[in-house]
Amino acid sequence: MSPVARRRSVRCVSGQGLHRIAYQEWGDPGNKRVLLCVHGLTRCARDFDLLAGALAERYRVICPDMAGRGDSDWLADPTLYGLPQYVADVVTLIARLDVEAVHWVGTSMGGLVGMALAAQRDTPVTKLVLNDAGPVVSKVSLERIAAYVGLAPAFPDLDAAERYVRAVSAPFGPHSDAEWRFLTEVVVRRDADGGYRMHYDPRLGEPLRAHMPDKDLELWPLYEAVRCPTLVLRGELSDLLTRATCERMAGCGPKAKVVEIAGVGHAPTLLHRDQIEVVKAFLLT
Repeated sequence: MSPVARRRSVRCVSGQGLHRIAYQEWGDPGNKRVLLCVHGLTRCARDFDLLAGALAERYRVICPDMAGRGDSDWLADPTLYGLPQYVADVVTLIARLDVEAVHWVGTSMGGLVGMALAAQRDTPVTKLVLNDAGPVVSKVSLERIAAYVGLAPAFPDLDAAERYVRAVSAPFGPHSDAEWRFLTEVVVRRDADGGYRMHYDPRLGEPLRAHMPDKDLELWPLYEAVRCPTLVLRGELSDLLTRATCERMAGCGPKAKVVEIAGVGHAPTLLHRDQIEVVKAFLLT
């Protein structure tokens, strides 16, 4: 029988008060071997359904909706949408799970959160997968993302929503019609008038656009402080994570193992068997 996810939530704190973080839990709730899977900027916990299902017999898999996304609360102050708040929230989540160590899979933003947490003294992260994420975020990718985050229109029907998702997520690479429909359904919600909208706080884009750097964003001190075994997945066509960055990542800090996914940009979706098997082999070795 296929594993079934359980819906849970935890209260976290910011300078503006409390907010609720929703998460999906797969596998045996008593299993002390925990895998945290954290999504990209405008995505959600459901992105990891296939990966979680593939690993639920070996792990208690936890997939949160980060603040402002999915079923989690929106933050009162949009300037809080950033790494410090996300790291604080996942520390609270890990405390709720009552475990001392976790393995981590993070896509894009989720990878940066994992890298920041793994860099801390006494970190609970003991194995790290960075899915098209690293210590350099290219300016061109930041500009591309800022051009659409929080600016999505309302959609009259699911087909229109899917056309939008296919357009902004074209770098995900080739997917079947069923996969594109899944990637759409998990990030939209139906309005009272019967239409659809993206299910994230449209203010997510405000901090990004307000503080757009004039060059690539570099976080090498964080990466170089990571000491746990690290795997980097890079989309062959990624405009965010360059091959040169990956080469440097392989030689410093945790000296990551790098695997490039052919025909994919930013970022591999981890819906395809070959991608899942690469992650699974690394985590279970």
